[in-house]
Amino acid sequence: MRYLFGLLYLLISFACQSPTQPENVDEPNELQNVLIIIGDDHSANVLGAYGNNVIKTPNLDRMAARGVRFNRAYANAPLCSASRQSLITGRYPHATGVTLLRTSFPEEQVTIADHLKDEGYVTGIIGKNHFNNRKNHGFDVKIERKDYYTYLEDNPGREVPDSVAVRPQWKPFRDPARIWLNADALPGNHYDADDIGTWYSQRANQFLTDHQDTSFCLVVGFHEPHSPFNFPIEYAQKYDPANMPLPQGSPEDDQWVPQIFQDLTEEERQGIVSAYYASTEYLDKNIGLILNKLDSLGLAENTIVVYLGDHGYLLNDHKRFEKHMMWEPAVQAPLLMQAVGHLPEGEVLEPMAEFVDVVPTLLEAIQAPSLASVQGKSLLPLIQQENNTHKNYVFSEFLADNKAMVRSDHWKYIFTTGKRDLAQGYATGNPAPGITHRLYDMINDPNETKNLYADPVLADTVRHLQSQLINWFRQTHPDSDTVSPNETVEQQLVSFCEPPDENANVGAQ
Repeated sequence: MRYLFGLLYLLISFACQSPTQPENVDEPNELQNVLIIIGDDHSANVLGAYGNNVIKTPNLDRMAARGVRFNRAYANAPLCSASRQSLITGRYPHATGVTLLRTSFPEEQVTIADHLKDEGYVTGIIGKNHFNNRKNHGFDVKIERKDYYTYLEDNPGREVPDSVAVRPQWKPFRDPARIWLNADALPGNHYDADDIGTWYSQRANQFLTDHQDTSFCLVVGFHEPHSPFNFPIEYAQKYDPANMPLPQGSPEDDQWVPQIFQDLTEEERQGIVSAYYASTEYLDKNIGLILNKLDSLGLAENTIVVYLGDHGYLLNDHKRFEKHMMWEPAVQAPLLMQAVGHLPEGEVLEPMAEFVDVVPTLLEAIQAPSLASVQGKSLLPLIQQENNTHKNYVFSEFLADNKAMVRSDHWKYIFTTGKRDLAQGYATGNPAPGITHRLYDMINDPNETKNLYADPVLADTVRHLQSQLINWFRQTHPDSDTVSPNETVEQQLVSFCEPPDENANVGAQ
């Protein structure tokens, strides 16, 4: 009898198995982790995957080949702090309250880290955060530049001999532009193994190792290739300045060129570009360290990875070296997404996207609850080819200059109050221009060389884009009810383009 019961048990156990649905060992794990990597001032024009044949970016190119590349991704502010806090909240800069460089990030704003921490995720941010305060904003782990300097006190690394020329201390606007923009393309005072970008990668890899068995959300913010275009000793003379591409701009640019750039020679301009390229290659190497660690830990199949620049950068485009403008190379930036086995490989998407779309995309991809406060729209239906369009308009703002932009596939409209010369050290020396409107035909004039605002044939186009810009502010601005719809279009735009950062430096440490 004991034998019969044993046989019956085995038969029942066998029957309860599912031979018609065998385990597929090749099926990828569910997406459960988020990794966001941010380059600083990274122009989409300086990336191999975006068609640049001079720059060497094999790791980001490989990421693009393994995932999705967005050809027209727009930062919602051409300014580090405003763009970054907009990115991690999925809210437009005026909605986060951060539109000026030194604004302290309000603690009440809900970041992706706040949200996922409530879902049991371990959260971390390593590198540049630009919170302008000492708060953690939902991140369990917060490692930044000051921690690197503390590390160097006990680990100074290999000494650089006096015979090696290194760049001087970075003193923007105090030194001539050729110095603080590194026209001599000089390396920093560290070898690769001891430099800050490498150290950030090591800290990120330690985080991945420590939390490989738990769900995590990690943000890594590199300083490169922001001026002074840092790179270690080994990267010196990587790029010959004489071979650097140098856009020439147009006569229309002349009235907007800051005084600090006006005396730069062509050779100095090419030197600045070569330093930027070396810094970008160094950035790519460090990103490769993280992507390789993700692979070696077996995390690539359950982690969605995003790479983006916090905005673009003008490399002599329109005769200047900065962001802060609404021309394409300043507001457009790289945006790559990788999730091995989950997202298409080598997909290239042309529809316009905004950085506020990143958080809702990530939350949908990992099947986390949506975040009610976000103002962006998930890109996942576009990626999965459920839709072939995404947005008809994208927006950006730089309220230090009381400036805002709306762009459609065909047109770009830019408004500024012009109540002062350009801000943040970029003064042109010209009188304040007053209210200024610009309209560019992005199909027939992609380099934005001719302002068509005054063309009477395009008056309806201008009115339509102005209405879109005002509607955007009304739908997303926390103080929209203080601006009367009975005011003129210009009066409404003037009000909305005033920065809400009344206490920009309160709490900044």
